[in-house]
Amino acid sequence: MKINPGQLSQALEKSLAPAYLVSGDEPLLVQEACDQIRARARDAGFHDRQVYHADQHLNWGAVQDEIGAMSLFAEQRRIEIHLPTGKLGDGRDVIEQALTQPAEDILLLLISARLDAAETRRKWYKQLQKTGVHVTVWPIDGNKFTGWLEQRAKSRGLTLTRGAMELLSERLEGNLLAAAQELDRLALLSPERTINEDAVEQAVQYSARFSIFEVIADLLAGKAAHAQKAITTLRQEGENPLGLLAMLVRDLNITLELQQAMKKREAPAAFLKKNGVFQPQRARAVEQAARRLSRPTLQQALVLCSEADRAAKGFGDLPPWHYLGDLAVLLK
Repeated sequence: MKINPGQLSQALEKSLAPAYLVSGDEPLLVQEACDQIRARARDAGFHDRQVYHADQHLNWGAVQDEIGAMSLFAEQRRIEIHLPTGKLGDGRDVIEQALTQPAEDILLLLISARLDAAETRRKWYKQLQKTGVHVTVWPIDGNKFTGWLEQRAKSRGLTLTRGAMELLSERLEGNLLAAAQELDRLALLSPERTINEDAVEQAVQYSARFSIFEVIADLLAGKAAHAQKAITTLRQEGENPLGLLAMLVRDLNITLELQQAMKKREAPAAFLKKNGVFQPQRARAVEQAARRLSRPTLQQALVLCSEADRAAKGFGDLPPWHYLGDLAVLLK
């Protein structure tokens, strides 16, 4: 069964499926959909959790053993598998088997970037449609972002003036994770529940001296020294790297797509506008990166982003900022 995030709450109230796939390129909406599933699973007694990250380090044999293992204490378990590339790869047979004969004491949660189109034709996915639920997360359209921003602010007890709404919309450019973090910051810093332009400006001044947007522009422009200095500052000030990573992955993917469009003689400005890149500094950075960097370099940058994301979620020995430093060197 395939549903959207707005239908998930009702579906969970009706019944708990043995398996869920949550996929999409909006990290905040993916995370919140997963949190709903986790909460419902805990209420149903699935307290024990095992988490895997499907990258080159994952031993699928260990995953298969965990799925097939009998719990010594008859505990119900949640097994979560992150798919940063949107592909199962060597794990297709393992997941297909788990979906064909789902264990009563296991809830399987697959968390993916936008699912690769080829995966939807695989046997494992067809079996998921029969026995589980696929929650598809699509980006919020640009013309609906202000409405989403207003509703999010209300959920935090905030009211945005028109000026504050316009300033935040221009600054955030549709990035939901960054928007959620900005509203949380405003809720903490502003004694008033009505947020105007001055409150937004003060919050911006309070936040990291090097903005996330400037760091991404520096990375794409190959300004390694300045980018590394900014990355160090963000780390020292306790900035959450997931917001930066989400936006960086978005712009790296757009850069790759722009390269393909330019090969077909499509005008960069028209392509960027069509894909929601309106801010001049960001548009320049993406176009320059598309002209300056090779496709293998951009793909390697996405691999490093995946490693940083993995580290930010508690996997591996190195901090996420280490991989962002490597990115600065790679893209210079």
